[in-house]
Amino acid sequence: MTFLKTTEDANSDLANYARLFTLRPNVYEAWQVLAAAAHEGMDERRYELVTLAAARALKSSYCGLAHGKTLREKFYDTETVQAIAVKHDEAGLDPADIAIMDFAGKVVRNAPGITQADVNGLREHGLSDDDIFQIILTVGIRCFFSTVLDAAGAEPDAAYRDSIEPALQQALTFGRPIER
Repeated sequence: MTFLKTTEDANSDLANYARLFTLRPNVYEAWQVLAAAAHEGMDERRYELVTLAAARALKSSYCGLAHGKTLREKFYDTETVQAIAVKHDEAGLDPADIAIMDFAGKVVRNAPGITQADVNGLREHGLSDDDIFQIILTVGIRCFFSTVLDAAGAEPDAAYRDSIEPALQQALTFGRPIER
């Protein structure tokens, strides 16, 4: 559910985020194009890690649950995703992934505080300027989407209760609880 009345009734099979965007489908379509362009050519696992780090910093349960679920389905076991969600620097990730997630979180929390040293730190892990810019763009589009969902009161869909183990649900619920 959301705080806003949408053009779809409450019993719709649409996800809550999709129901919300029935108010402005052109904005959702534009966001999809921008999001695809921002991370075009980016490794999918990296994209999911960056997105999860941004969701955690934004306190976005919806995005945390969605992208944590993808990480579990495609890249890691449940325990590893849970560890990444809680304290990624102690989850057994390689140093480059830790640096990427640290950087993504810092972009959310303090974009003006990003320094040349932060960028150079990523370069030391083999990232190119294009790689670094993709991370920044990915965080930026996540900030838009997560902020819109949370400000409109979009709750993570109840379906997450059935598709994600309870302990992992808890680790990925950074803000709003899952819909009842």
